[in-house]
Amino acid sequence: MTYISARETADKWGISQRRVAVLCSENRIENAIMVGNMWVIPSNAKKPIDARSTRYMEKEDDKVKPFLKWAGGKGQLLKEIERYYPFDNGKITKYAEPFVGGGAVLFDILNKYDLEEIYISDINRELINTYSAIKDSVNDLIQILEDLQKKYWELDNNERKDFYLEKRNKFNELKVSDNANKNIELAALMIFLNRTCFNGLYRVNRKGLFNVPIGSYKKPLICDKKNLKAVSEKLQKVKIVSADYKTVSEFVDENTFVYFDPPYRPITETASFTSYSENVFLDEQQKELAEFVNKMSVKGAKILVSNSDPKNTNQEDEFFDKLYNDYVIKRVDATRNISCNSQGRGNIKELLISNF
Repeated sequence: MTYISARETADKWGISQRRVAVLCSENRIENAIMVGNMWVIPSNAKKPIDARSTRYMEKEDDKVKPFLKWAGGKGQLLKEIERYYPFDNGKITKYAEPFVGGGAVLFDILNKYDLEEIYISDINRELINTYSAIKDSVNDLIQILEDLQKKYWELDNNERKDFYLEKRNKFNELKVSDNANKNIELAALMIFLNRTCFNGLYRVNRKGLFNVPIGSYKKPLICDKKNLKAVSEKLQKVKIVSADYKTVSEFVDENTFVYFDPPYRPITETASFTSYSENVFLDEQQKELAEFVNKMSVKGAKILVSNSDPKNTNQEDEFFDKLYNDYVIKRVDATRNISCNSQGRGNIKELLISNF
């Protein structure tokens, strides 16, 4: 019989090495044995059906995906991030994501688990408004998006530019007016601009106005009707909040997994995608977040934080290593996909920081 290590088994099954050790200690992996102080597992061993089985969902037709392209989106890192999901033992029944952004991790968890409570928030009001509109008024939203898509597809390049600028101005007008009666239209324009602007980037100027130019897409999918309806259904169980990340404190307890994906610390002086809203997120804010993370950890919550790795450009930069010196820090490979400069794209390291 051929044996492999707990780490190899963890990579094979897509769970944490610690979880593999727990399953071994509970005699739930047949023929697993302890060699010294390490577990080894038969290479042909089957992953046990565990306590989450009654909540685990694998229906392909029910799967949802992010409805926006978002700078810093975690789609490419899901294989790494899912190894931290602590839902196996049945104790962690809640999930919170206070910097939800495009929601790649949120939707991955919604696809796989039927948790008791889920909380998302973001300081970007237009983003949260879009989540809320999909949850509460998806049919009205789809109707507007289908109309926008039909009109946009029928235009030539010059006409598209004028149409795009018209809708961008309307979006900014609604954004500034803060008219609750126009929330569905605002959400539709948010999706339209995201699908048709340059690189799908969300950026605002100092006045808080969206200022990204038009992109060059021949036939962009502006209305993904099937996905929007599926997302709406999944969001029915999700609490959606437009607020600073600290508001999540009331939701968090020892049964909660919290994923913090804040605006990344720029790894160069010119590389900054923190302008998702009118608020800045500099080193001082990173330190405040670390203090808050400590408080949530004291509550007994399982915590995962992601950020850029300063060592990409400066091997002497220990900013996050010192800030989270009591946590487990893992450096993982990532690809930067959104940048106004093609030289700013490519393979880099990112940080995954956990308290377990």
